[in-house]
Amino acid sequence: MAIPLINSVVSWFLKKRIHDMELFMKHPQELQNNLLMDMIRFARHTEVGKKHGFADMKSYRDFADRVPLGNYNDVQDDIERCKNGENNILWPTPIKWFAMSSGTTSSRSKFIPVSQESLEDCHYAAAKDLLCMYLNNNPNSKLFRGKGLRLGGSKKLDKIAGTSAGDLSSILIDNMPFWADYSSTPGNEIALMPDWETKMPAIVRETINEKVTSLAGVPSWMMVLLNNVLETTGKNNILEVWPDMEVFFHGGVSFDPYVDQYKKLLPDDKIKYYETYNASEGFFAIQDSNDNKELLLMLDYGIFYEFIPMKSYGTPDEKIITLDQVEVGENYAIVITTNGGLWRYKIGDTVRFTSKAPYHIKVTGRTKHHINVFGEELIIENAEAALKKTMKEVPCSIKDYTVAPIFMQGKEKGAHEWMIEFEQKPADLHQFARTLDHELQQVNTDYEAKRANNITLTELKIHDAQPDLFYNWLKEKDKLGGQHKIPRLSNSRDYMEELLRLQSQILA
Repeated sequence: MAIPLINSVVSWFLKKRIHDMELFMKHPQELQNNLLMDMIRFARHTEVGKKHGFADMKSYRDFADRVPLGNYNDVQDDIERCKNGENNILWPTPIKWFAMSSGTTSSRSKFIPVSQESLEDCHYAAAKDLLCMYLNNNPNSKLFRGKGLRLGGSKKLDKIAGTSAGDLSSILIDNMPFWADYSSTPGNEIALMPDWETKMPAIVRETINEKVTSLAGVPSWMMVLLNNVLETTGKNNILEVWPDMEVFFHGGVSFDPYVDQYKKLLPDDKIKYYETYNASEGFFAIQDSNDNKELLLMLDYGIFYEFIPMKSYGTPDEKIITLDQVEVGENYAIVITTNGGLWRYKIGDTVRFTSKAPYHIKVTGRTKHHINVFGEELIIENAEAALKKTMKEVPCSIKDYTVAPIFMQGKEKGAHEWMIEFEQKPADLHQFARTLDHELQQVNTDYEAKRANNITLTELKIHDAQPDLFYNWLKEKDKLGGQHKIPRLSNSRDYMEELLRLQSQILA
C-alpha cells in the first residue's frame, strides 16, 4: 500500500475518531450506561444472562443488585467449558481465543476469553486510537515512511475443540489485517516464535536493516532487545541504527525506572514516549498528549467500569461506585464488565484519577502487589516515585527490582527488603539506601509513621543483585519475554527467597 494512500486513509479516520472521542468526553456517564444496557440485552439469552435475569433488567441498579463481584476463580469453570467448545455461556457469540494472562510470575495461567467483539471493538480499536492521538499531536510525523517494531509474546497455542489459547499479543498479531502486517517488523513467523532466546537474535537479524520509525512493547523486554541490537551492530545508540525513530509506545510496567536508560539508547529530545494501559481483559486507557503522562480512560471500547475505593477494599464496608462518583486523587480498584463475557470482574489493578473532565488516570499498582504488613500501605506508585527521586540524588540506573517485608521476630523490628539489579550502580550503596528510605517517607505518610524512631520498621535493606538475576529467575520459570513482568511489591517473602537462593548459587 503506497504511503500517500496510507496517509489519506489515516487522515480521514483520525478526523472521524477525534470527533467520536469528543462525544464520549462530553457525555461519559450516559455513554457508559447505554453501553452496559446494550451488553445486558445482547447477552440476555446466555447462561449468565438467564441466571441473573438480564431480560428484565432496566437499570444499572438492577445489574448491581443481581450480579455479584467476582474474580478469575469465580468464572474459571465457565471459561474451561468455553475453551472446550461450549457456546452461549458468558457471551452470545462463540469465543474462539483465550489470552493467557501473565501479570505475575505465578506458574498458574489464567485464560481470558477474547470474543470477536473485544478483538475488533476494544484491542484493535485501541491500536488505531493510539495512532490517531499520536498523529493528531504530531501532524508532521513521518511514522508511515517506515515500520513499527513490535515485541510481543510467543504463539504457544493450546488448541482444543476449535479454540486457541496463547499470549494476547500472539492472538492480535495472528489476526491482524494485511495492511498492519505490511507496516510492522518482524514478520509473523519470527514475531510468534515460542522460544525467547532463539527469537531475540532472529528479531535483531530481521530488523536491523529495516527503516524503523516506532517501537511497541514492554519497557523491560524492549530494553533487552535494543541492547542486543547495539551488541550486534557495534553502534553507540539506537538512532545510529534507526535514525528515523520517532516514538516508543509502551505499557505493562511503569516507565519511570527506565527513563534515563532509554534517553541514553535514544539520545534525542524529539523522541516521544506514549504510554498505554492494556491487559488480557481489555484495553483501558491511552496517553493522549505528547507531554502529559496521564492516561485518557477510553469509554467506548465495550467495557463498563465500576470502582472500589481502596480505603474500603476487602473490608465489610466495601463500597462499589460508578464513574460519575469517583474523586480526583483517590485510589481505586477497577471492576470491569466487558464485551468478552466478563461480568463485574475484579481485574486486580488500582488507579488514581487525575481529572474528571475528561477522565484521566494514572495506574498506581495491583491490589495484590503492595506491602501492608505493618500498616504502611506501600503501593507501586510510592515505590516508583521514591526511586525516581533517589536516582537523581544518588546517580544510578535500575534494571529491575522487587520488594518484600522482613517480618518481626521476637524483639526484632520489621523492615522492607529490596533486591535491585542496577544498570549503573550508585557510588555508595549505603547512601542510596538511606536516601531511598527518606524518599519513601516523603511520599507515604503511613511508611513515615511506622519508621518514626524505628517504632515498627527499621531502615530498609538492599541487596545488589547479580547481573541478569531477574532474567535467570524468569528463565527458571519459563517466563521469558512477552508480557511477563517482575512483581514489584509483595506481602509475602516467596519471590524474595527464590531470588536470594538463586543469588547464592551464582555467587557460590
